[in-house]
Amino acid sequence: MDFSPKKIAFVLLAGSQVNFSKLVGAENQFFTLFQFFGPVPGAFLGPMVGALSVLGAQVLNIAVFGKAVSLIDALRLLPMVFAAIYFGSVKKKNWSLIVPVLAITAFVLNPVGGQVWFFALFWTIPFLMKFVFPNRLFAKSLGATFTAHAVGGAIWAWTIPMTPAAWVALIPVVIFERTLFAFGITFSYIAMNTILARVEHLLPEGTISVNPQYDLKRMIVATVN
Repeated sequence: MDFSPKKIAFVLLAGSQVNFSKLVGAENQFFTLFQFFGPVPGAFLGPMVGALSVLGAQVLNIAVFGKAVSLIDALRLLPMVFAAIYFGSVKKKNWSLIVPVLAITAFVLNPVGGQVWFFALFWTIPFLMKFVFPNRLFAKSLGATFTAHAVGGAIWAWTIPMTPAAWVALIPVVIFERTLFAFGITFSYIAMNTILARVEHLLPEGTISVNPQYDLKRMIVATVN
């Protein structure tokens, strides 16, 4: 059984084809089910290899389905790549936090973004999760999805015309969607971790990184006992 980045990219491809919600401000742009598990490979393959797998899945999606690539399509490859890096980075290495810092800066420097600077406070969540709840899976999931949101939000501010009122109206939507995405990432990680724990011994040492703490079987036994 081969869990190479290429194979994982094919698995991730399926989620890119199921739309979840429409993106505000642009035609034919959607969040897909990919948002619910996209960052997870970063934890199993390491931040950089995991990010490459995520990027590969998205590029493959464009190539396989023959979609015409606009500037927005190309830029939208980036949010989940950085989310995978965040999700896969260990708590002692905080360089992944450079991304939300740059996103906040880019958003506030935008003429419209500067008027709704408080919207960018969402992107302090990756910092809070990393430092306040460093050992919580849901916190890492929340930090990852808001890292993706930070990158996407900064890109959106500079590429899609939106009014300050439209950004303000998005606040409750962001809270709802990102909470759902964080739960999805959490459950996806536990499910994939449980499966990989059963086949880890069949793979070359160091191929994947499985966390026994989130093996569903052990979690159930620990809860019962």
